[in-house]
Parts: sequence; structure tokens; C-alpha cells
Amino acid sequence: MSSSVQLFRDQRYQELKGQCLQQGQLFEDPEFPASDESLYYDSAAKGRVEWKRPKDLCEDPHLLVDGMSSHDFHQGKLGNCWFVAACSCLALRKSLWQQVIPDSKEQEWDPKNPRKYAGIFRFRFWRFGAWTEVVVDDLLPTENGELIYCHSNVRNEFWSALLEKAYAKLAGSYQALDGGCAAEALVDFTGAVAESINLEEGKYGEVISEQMKLFEDLMKVHKRGGFISCFISSPGRPSEAETELGLIVGHAYSVTAITKLRLGERLLFSFKAEKLFMIRLRNPWGKKEWHGAWSDSSEEWKKVSDSERKNLGLTVKNDGEFWMTFEDWCKNFTDVDICRTVNTSYFSLHKTWEKEMMFGAWAKHPEPLLNRSGGCFDNRETFLQNPQYLFDVKKAEDKVLVSLQQEDRRKYKKEGKGDNITIGFEILKVEDNRRYRLHKLTVQERVATSAYSNTRSVFLRRTLQRGRYVLVPTTFIPGVPTTFILRLYTDVPSKLRELKADRPEMTCWSLLCGYPRRVTQIKVHSAEGLQKQDESGGADPYVLIKCENQSRRSAVQRGTTSPVFNTQVIFYRKDIDSPVTIQVWHSSLLRDGFLGQAVLAASPGEPRQQQRLRLRARSGGDTAELPGHISVTVLSSEDLAEL
Repeated sequence: MSSSVQLFRDQRYQELKGQCLQQGQLFEDPEFPASDESLYYDSAAKGRVEWKRPKDLCEDPHLLVDGMSSHDFHQGKLGNCWFVAACSCLALRKSLWQQVIPDSKEQEWDPKNPRKYAGIFRFRFWRFGAWTEVVVDDLLPTENGELIYCHSNVRNEFWSALLEKAYAKLAGSYQALDGGCAAEALVDFTGAVAESINLEEGKYGEVISEQMKLFEDLMKVHKRGGFISCFISSPGRPSEAETELGLIVGHAYSVTAITKLRLGERLLFSFKAEKLFMIRLRNPWGKKEWHGAWSDSSEEWKKVSDSERKNLGLTVKNDGEFWMTFEDWCKNFTDVDICRTVNTSYFSLHKTWEKEMMFGAWAKHPEPLLNRSGGCFDNRETFLQNPQYLFDVKKAEDKVLVSLQQEDRRKYKKEGKGDNITIGFEILKVEDNRRYRLHKLTVQERVATSAYSNTRSVFLRRTLQRGRYVLVPTTFIPGVPTTFILRLYTDVPSKLRELKADRPEMTCWSLLCGYPRRVTQIKVHSAEGLQKQDESGGADPYVLIKCENQSRRSAVQRGTTSPVFNTQVIFYRKDIDSPVTIQVWHSSLLRDGFLGQAVLAASPGEPRQQQRLRLRARSGGDTAELPGHISVTVLSSEDLAEL
């Protein structure tokens, strides 16, 4: 077994199977027994259930019959359509389901060697940053000789029922799977990154340009091995009510295809487009389909050639799978869950991402500097009392993907604490040389805020400019302890790391070399009226900020005498009498030209608001003025953990 695979409850499949074969017994799982405690976390929910093995339900049981298909199975009595919808998506990708069901041939029943069968199976789920192997026996809950939960269309196929049992074991009970989100199960099946979109809030049913952008994005996700599911939220409507057009409210559907459909010649000269944007869905019930335009037996299909219909795999039967236009989909569904399989392979033809992953926790502590559960940005006094993660954007601009995932809380349902916590995060642009935790927001820029949601994962895509950033994951309200994983994807390595120290460390060297006595924060906003450096009347300025033996340089602003820099730096100063110097230079191939400077004492008593300073020469008194001004904000403190 790969060392990267963890064992749930430390159960070793091969060892357990070997013991059973040696003893001539079928496996009975002591960690998830065939009893009510495995079915229910609520003692009031008990029913009359018999646990039976597949050999007691049919003559020739198999794990898989003729491979795996998204039509293989149906939802049972459990309200876990979200899990079944995720299974439909998983069945479309052989390479992924083979990861979830390892060595499926080895696990299969062998009718020629029945003695090799031990009634034990194993499945793997991506849980909290690592693949976890779960072992189960083959005792399944039944009523009147029929499986009561997830089951196959084919009476002697059992992969879906056994997979569901392994997933229920992870959650603590079958009942813990009642109600959920397909994206959560898809993340557990694949390690993908989950994103939820509210189609109503985004007005995708009304704004055609946004609709087309979403279609292209979803088509790309689907082509690259990602997964999509959707549902109709049910406020004010009973769950599982049927709409006039046959859709089920509060019910998870899996997207099994998304394509542009070519229409027949008869429409080429009409006002309609030659291509239609189409999406195919599957109802986990295996029945109940859309009755609107482009439903299985609708008139619209007469406009499509036989060959195109064959390519699409159109079947006119009540099997739960149906087509609809993307526009109708946007208007009829309210929410979509997207799982992106982010490509990190260097041997791919598609865009490759650099991935960083960190494990963290929100933890309460009465001491503010040690507290790591400060709540969202609205809690201004405590917001920065959260974990903080530093990363760099090295390119002029880079698209960044961020996924924040809390631990799965279903296992706490027996204790009445199984609901997800509302989580989200902020991204702040900080000083280019920051190395210690933020304690007060002053010159930093708030550049991105995720949605705050009580889903297991929160996702954000954003294009960021070159610079240094701090990402602050938070719970919505302060003082809620739990663990999380943070995943960051960028085009070039970002060096994601947690900021743990509040100030420079006091060491033996500090006694010899000195320890900082003051912290100074500087932001150079802009300059104006700089001396012209070329025939067109422009310049290529940058700023150089110096303090003691440290210096930081901004990016060059091309072709302007009124540049906007927005450059931030922070210095921990040992010699408080040594001033801070801000110089403006013109970038040149042969030799950079000096445009002026401002020298500041940067003491705590100086004004903290933005200042406009005259540029001066490097030598001479107050009269040695040069063309131009710079706008700066300077803050200093003797408390090294204030800024």
C-alpha cells in the first residue's frame, strides 16, 4: 500500500481478509456493526431492518456488472440524492472511480473460487488532504429482502450499495448522510476543488453575456474531468415537490454532458442560431424527467439529424436522464456545484497550476496575541486574531485559485454538533517585505473577500497584481474552534507559509548586534510633477525606500511623470536616529537617473495621515528643491507588535 494512503480506524484490508480466509469465516466489521447504531445517530429514528449479505439477496452477486455507468443505480429511502448524484458523476470517469474502488477485479466475487471470498471490501476517499482507505463488510440493510438505500438497476450488482456503506461509516451512520451537497461527496471522491454558484443572485437566467461565460466555463470544466451538479433551492416550497415542468425541488441532479448542438438545415435561414447550447442532466431516482423544451420526446428533436441524435445518445425513455437548453437550465435551477480537478501535472497539454496546501485550525485563547479564532472582517477588534498565511505573486499579474475547506462535521451529529460552520476568507495586499503577523490594518489593501457560507468548502478565483499578500481564513463569528485545510493554486510558485511570529525573535545575537526598538510602516502612494526625462515628456520612475542597511524598490511605472506606486514596506529599526529615505529614480538602460528624495525621521509622534512631500536633492539645505512631490503615509510605534 502507498504510504500516502491513511487507514480509517487502522483497519488493514489484506490482513483482515487473510484472517477471515484462514478461519473460513466471512468478515463482520466491529467498527461499523450490522446494528441500529450504524444506521442511526438519532435513537428515535429506528426501524425494522434486516442486514443481509449479497449472496442472500441474489444467486450470482458481483461488485460490477459490465463496468460502471451513470445509469447503474438509484437512490433508496435515505435523503442522500446529493451522494447519488455525485456517484453518477464519478461513474463517468473510469480513472477516478478506479481510485475510489482500488483493485476492483481483486475485490470481485470469483464464482470459480468461492473460498477466496471473505465478505470484505475497501474504498478510498480523499479526506482532509489525504486519501483514506475504509474497510467494510458486505452486510447491507434490507426490508422484505430488498436493499433500502442506494442500489443498482441490476439486481446482482453491489458497488453502489457497498460504496455508500463505506461513506456512511466515515460519517458515523447512514442517517448522517441524510441531506447534503453533491460537491462535498465529489471532493471526497476526487480531491477536486469545489465551487458553489447561486444562479439567481448571479442573474444567469437574465443576462445573456454572463450565461455564455458560465456555459464556456462549465464546458471547459466538464471536458477537463471536472464535475457539475445542480439543484433547485426550496425556501417556501416543500422539499421534493415537483414543478410544472417535472423538476424536483431541493433535489440534486448530476450534469452528464454539456455541448453545442448543431441544428438541421431548416433553421439555418431563420432568426435562431445554428448551434444551441445544451446540457444533459440525470435524476438520481432514475425517473421523473424535465417536460419542457428538448425533453426526450419533444417536437424540438425533429430539428436534429439522426446522426446528431445518435452522437448525443438520445434515448426516449423514463430513465431519469434528459436534455435541456442552457438558457432553460439557468432559469429553472437556482444553484450549481462545480468540482474542478485542478491540473498540477507538468506533463499536460492544458494549463498547469502550482499547488500549495496548508493545514490549520481556529482555536480560542484568552490572550489576544495567542487567540486564533477572531471571526470575520466585521469583527474589527479581533479579525486579525485568526491564522494568517503569506504568499507572493511573482508575475505582473496572476490568476489565483483559493479553496478553504473545513473538516467534515457529520461525525459529530450524534452529539448534536453536525452542522457545518460558516466560513470564508480575506486576501490583503501587504508590505513587500512583511515577515511577521499583522496586528492592525493601516496601509494594507483589502483586495478580495470570499463568499461566507456554511458549506464544507469555500472557493474564490481572482486575478492579483505582483506583490505580497496575506490570506486570513475565518469563521463568520468569533470563538468557533475547528480545523481546516487551505489550498492555493497559482501559475508560478507562491511560497505559501503561515505567519506565526508577532515580532523579530530575541536571540543571543540580539545582545551583540542589537534588537529592534521601533517598527515603521511606509506606503508610497504616488508622485506628481516629476522632471521629464525623454523627448515625449515622460519618465519611467520607480521608488527606492531605504532604512539603515535595508532597502526596497518598487516596480517601474512606464511613460509617466505622475506615477501611482502604492508600494508598502515595513522596517524593524535598531537605530531610531537613522532616518528613512524615500528616493525617486528614472529607469534607464545605461544609467538610472535620480529624480529626488524625501528624508523622514519616522518617529511615533509624527502625523499618521497621508502627507504630500516636496522632492529634494541628495545634498544641500531646504532650498535644494527638485521638481515634483510624493504622497506617503508613515506610521511608527515603539511596540513591535502594534502594526
